[in-house]
Formats: sequence, C-alpha cells, structure tokens
Amino acid sequence: MQKMTSFRPVTLVAGGAGFIGSHLCETLLARGHRVICLDSFVSGRRENVQPFENHPSFTLIEACVTRPVAVPGPLDQVYNLACAASPPQYQADPVHTMRTNVVGCGNLLELARIKGARFVQASTSEVYGDPLAHPQTEDYWGNVNCTGPRACYDEGKRAAETLCFDYRRAGLGDVRVARIFNTYGPQMRADDGRIVSNLICQALQERPMTLYGDGTQTRSFCYVSDLVAGLIALMDLPVAPDGAVNLGNPGEFSILELAGLIREMVPGSAKPVFCPLPQDDPRRRQPDIERARQLLHWQPRVPLRDGLRATIDWFAAHLETPEPVGAARDMRP
Repeated sequence: MQKMTSFRPVTLVAGGAGFIGSHLCETLLARGHRVICLDSFVSGRRENVQPFENHPSFTLIEACVTRPVAVPGPLDQVYNLACAASPPQYQADPVHTMRTNVVGCGNLLELARIKGARFVQASTSEVYGDPLAHPQTEDYWGNVNCTGPRACYDEGKRAAETLCFDYRRAGLGDVRVARIFNTYGPQMRADDGRIVSNLICQALQERPMTLYGDGTQTRSFCYVSDLVAGLIALMDLPVAPDGAVNLGNPGEFSILELAGLIREMVPGSAKPVFCPLPQDDPRRRQPDIERARQLLHWQPRVPLRDGLRATIDWFAAHLETPEPVGAARDMRP
C-alpha cells in the first residue's frame, strides 16, 4: 500500500531577499513549503537568505520581474514583494520603480495565471497618500500627488492594485491584495532611509537623531513577524476577499514619541535635530484593521517596545560602519 504524503506547497516569493521577503521565506520553510526566492538584489541582500541557501526546499533565482518570469515545474502560490520600498532607494531610479510595480506585477500575475497559482500582492499604505480620512479604511480612495517625487512608488502600487483586480474580474486568477503599513524588525538595511532603522543606527552611533518637520507626524509600526503572519493568513484564506486588506499595527505614535522611546532604550543617545519636512510626507498614518480581524482572524501581537528591543539588539550586533545612514524621511513596508 502506497504511503500517503502531506501536501507541500511550492511558493514563489518575489523580492524574497528583501527585509520582509526574507522573513516570509524563513517562515514558509518552517511551515514545510518548497520556497523559490526570486530577487534582482537591487535592494535585497544576499546576507538575508544565506542562512537557508543550502536548505533542501529552498531555491534562489536572480532575476528582475520587469522581464517575463519563467519558473519550471508546478507553482501553488506567488507573493509579490518585489520593489524597493524606502524613499532614497525608490527615488534613485523612479522609472525602474514604476516599471517594477506595474510591469513586474503584470509578469507575476501572468505567471500565476499560467501555473494556476494563488497570488498575493504586497501593496502599501502609501496608496492613501497624505490621508484626509483617519484612521484609513480600505474603502478610502486616498489623497496622492500623482506627479510628485513619491509618485513612482505611490502611483505604481495603485496601478498594480488596479491590474490585480482587473485580472480577478476577468477570471484570470485568484488574487489578493494586502496594504502594508509601516513595518520594522531585524534585517532592515541600515542605509535604507526608513525612520526606525535610521533612528536606531543614529542612536547606537551616538549621532544626532534626524527628525523631519516638528516630529508630530504619526505612524503605526508593525513588527515584521506580525506582518508575515498576516500575509500568510491572507494567502491561506479559502476565498479571496472582495477588496484590499490593511495589514499593520493600529497603535499610533508620533515620530517624537518613537525617538524618545529609542533614546530611552539606547544609553548614550544624542538629542534629535530637526530638518524641513519632505514634499508630500504624510502627516498621519494609522490603519483600520477591522477587515483583517474579521476575515483573517489576525491582529498584531508584538508591542512596540518589545519589537524595538529585538531590532536594536540586531542592529547592535550587525552594524559595522560608523558612516551616517540615509536621511530619516519616512517609514515604508
């Protein structure tokens, strides 16, 4: 009698060497998936995936999603996390950022269609722009400057969402969209320009902590393990929800509060310095996660202080250079 074997999904993670993507790959491997990590290494790092490069269920493909993606064999799931997500990185080559968001999403959607794979698009709270509604629900259409310096990312993600739901309406795929709010944790790049990594690195190096505007603008910070759990719950949902789903921590903190907490946790931290607020920088950001609670039975579990402790400890062990990191303009997923 033939022995029955349990089903092991084959899962592609585009952008799998990035901050969130590498945590997702690690979690999926632990769950028994066969994981294919696809990354161009424009913003992803090989160090993030080195711990499991020799894992028998892990495959690494170096490629850019702006070109058609070919993956041999069966494929059950596709997560699209491919795109630089911090302002200094995505503004360095805005044309490539837009193409990654739109053309790349289209190529991955087509791959999922051919393979019959379920598809999760990593969208962003940036689709809400500088919101006039607070907190932000999924039915809010946003307040975005479509020609500003952030538009390559904001509008690129909005266009990718449109493409996802057009595929779904046309019956071309099982598509789900997650709108990711500010996420932080170990394996962030020290030079990526995100507010949490910038402030932590500046504090550890005893340099002035760079704040923009008067520091009263707010963000909601979600620890990476919570975010990954939300992405997996969205993928595992038997029936795709009708619209996008916010994934983030609804706890709202001002940038001044964040800086104060980090200074408290890092002895010897220098006082903050204030710089002009960048163009189109959102004044408030807080997710309404009632849809995620109802549909996915998901909500964040890691308090900010606990998540910052783990992140500070990781940077303290890995921060090698005393050189200044990028300007703390905003926090991306």
